[in-house]
Amino acid sequence: MPRSKIAGIGKYIPERTVTNQDLTQYMETSDEWIQERTGIKERHYAHRTDETTTTMGVEAAKIAIERAGTTAEEIDFIVFATLSPDYYFPGCGVMLQRALKMKEIGALDVRNQCSGFLYALSVADQFIKTGMYKNILVVGSEKHSFGLDFSTRGRNISVIFGDGAGAVVLQPTDEKDQGILSTHLHSDGESAEILAMYNPGTHANHWGTKDYADFDDAPIAQMFMSHAMIDNAQNFPYMDGQAVFKKAVVKFPEVIMEALQANGYQASDIHMLIPHQANLRISQFVQHKLKLSDEQVYNNIQHYGNTTAASVPIALCEAWEKGLISRGDLVCLAAFGSGFTWASALLKW
Repeated sequence: MPRSKIAGIGKYIPERTVTNQDLTQYMETSDEWIQERTGIKERHYAHRTDETTTTMGVEAAKIAIERAGTTAEEIDFIVFATLSPDYYFPGCGVMLQRALKMKEIGALDVRNQCSGFLYALSVADQFIKTGMYKNILVVGSEKHSFGLDFSTRGRNISVIFGDGAGAVVLQPTDEKDQGILSTHLHSDGESAEILAMYNPGTHANHWGTKDYADFDDAPIAQMFMSHAMIDNAQNFPYMDGQAVFKKAVVKFPEVIMEALQANGYQASDIHMLIPHQANLRISQFVQHKLKLSDEQVYNNIQHYGNTTAASVPIALCEAWEKGLISRGDLVCLAAFGSGFTWASALLKW
């Protein structure tokens, strides 16, 4: 059975840079406050109307396809990970297929938030291994800036997120010292509401009113976005930051060690760990826990913020472009996020 390898990789970062100081125009915060809690100095925002999750994904995909030595016409499957699609439906996968004028191939959308790219990579990996497809485009893209609460009320979340996209092309390889060794996926929905965006949705308990908690007794007007929902900020993401941090610093090391042990390696064997860029403090905790050096962990959240499904491919692409990853290096990718979901992938570059 062949392995799947990353044959090409690309990223797209919007031109507009938004510093911590810029955010002080809209909310009570400071550069020091943000950096102390997250490590973030700046992030990038897509153009309000001219750039979308799909268009950013397209730009990253073009680079990945070219570097893979193939063409858009030769791609035979798409897996697109995002929590911020252009439309509620259809998904971004078909929008990308249209934009790149691809054949009438399959397009799958993955909604696993921060773990989305690794879930998408795992799905693509299985298709390559079985021989069903030969050139799979895997994309992680996010446009968070259009849906954040830029007020003091929403600062705990809004200062964290940025926009961007990353993409890889997976192809089969028979080389023993190259390719994805294994992927590992997990979830636990017990505390799903700790990090969530409740609306738009169909969950009656989040309508923003106690008068019509039962769907059957609610008037038609209460079946849509209400003023109460807006007043209670239920149309914006919610996060219990401390609870997420406590869970992340446990599950991140666990899923990394799971990948290493499944393939007969230990932490010291890692050449480069690319963690999902959730919070620099989380990455530093994981690095300390696994006793990794600064040279073994790549972080770029300082300049891009948390780009959710796009963060792992953006960081992986940037590390490769800087020459920090070479053929044969042992690379570990890991993520933890809303759901909760967490995942890892171990590969030989």
